[in-house]
Amino acid sequence: MNSKGIFITFEGPEGCGKTTQIKLFTKYLKKMGLKFLLTREPGGTKISEKIRNILLDPKNKEMSPITEAYLYAASRAQHTREKIIPALREGKIVISDRYLDSSIIYQGVGRNIGIERVLDINKTAINGLFPDISYVLLIPPKIGLKRARNVSSKSGYKDGDRLEQENMEFHKKIYSGFMKLPEIRKGVFILDGNRDIKKISHEIIGIFEKKYGF
Repeated sequence: MNSKGIFITFEGPEGCGKTTQIKLFTKYLKKMGLKFLLTREPGGTKISEKIRNILLDPKNKEMSPITEAYLYAASRAQHTREKIIPALREGKIVISDRYLDSSIIYQGVGRNIGIERVLDINKTAINGLFPDISYVLLIPPKIGLKRARNVSSKSGYKDGDRLEQENMEFHKKIYSGFMKLPEIRKGVFILDGNRDIKKISHEIIGIFEKKYGF
């Protein structure tokens, strides 16, 4: 798919620090005078946000792994067509808090559906659009989950959202899966999220500037 913009995603396990680093990165883009669009998954559009509520609601514990995978793909299909592709065609830098890689790891690895099957489910959803850069922040599951649940409790999920309430074995699989993501596709950069916030931000900006010559 041809586009004039740049597509960047931030990925990682629960509580890895994506939100903080996205704020710092968009602050940098503003300083550079670059046009950008900030969005998230699941969500990003009116329809996709409704699907997000279904996916994260702890009450939906009976949801099967394959249903989960298709719901994420459905949310992504709407998000990609309604928001991401139009912004890229306008020449903007699109920053998404999660995208396809989260499905590859959470459903493909964590739910044991299989990476190839998840890619097949999402083939039509992404319309051939893969990120130019994917920053993956990694942090030990115990530390990340504590952070994530604290944030979720403020959003109405007292004990964390549906995924945060999964057992530690599940979250260890997610951590290990993200570690191996560079073996699956190009453009993935693994970053140690358990470091000084400014040092991580400096590394993120450095990767971006090296690739695009800013």
